[in-house]
Amino acid sequence: MVTYRDGEPVGWCGIGPREHIPRLVRSKLIRPVDDLPVWSIICVVVRGGHRRQGVTRHLLEGAVAYAGKRGAPAVEAYPVDPPGRMDTTMAFVGTRAMFEAVGFEVVGETDAVASRLPRLVMRRTPT
Repeated sequence: MVTYRDGEPVGWCGIGPREHIPRLVRSKLIRPVDDLPVWSIICVVVRGGHRRQGVTRHLLEGAVAYAGKRGAPAVEAYPVDPPGRMDTTMAFVGTRAMFEAVGFEVVGETDAVASRLPRLVMRRTPT
């Protein structure tokens, strides 16, 4: 999914049915919480110069709506909960606060880490 501002791509995220993302299907570290056929957001990127302007909120809302229109019963993400600013090399996984701001809730933990921080399982039901 890509979001634009004035015709310029400013943010994107990887989203799809978990069962269609081979790295998640094979992952021993990010295991399914239950049998619900969720869609997964695996990365979120906002271009420099466009951060802290609401792009992420718009992008995530759009991703959840897109998944919902295609029958997703829920959308998951696997962010971290950093005590301060996130290491930019791993920021693509997102933060707990970023996903909470658009209605995601923590439903589990993973054995995966990013920037030495444990990754959570967060979920939201499309409306």
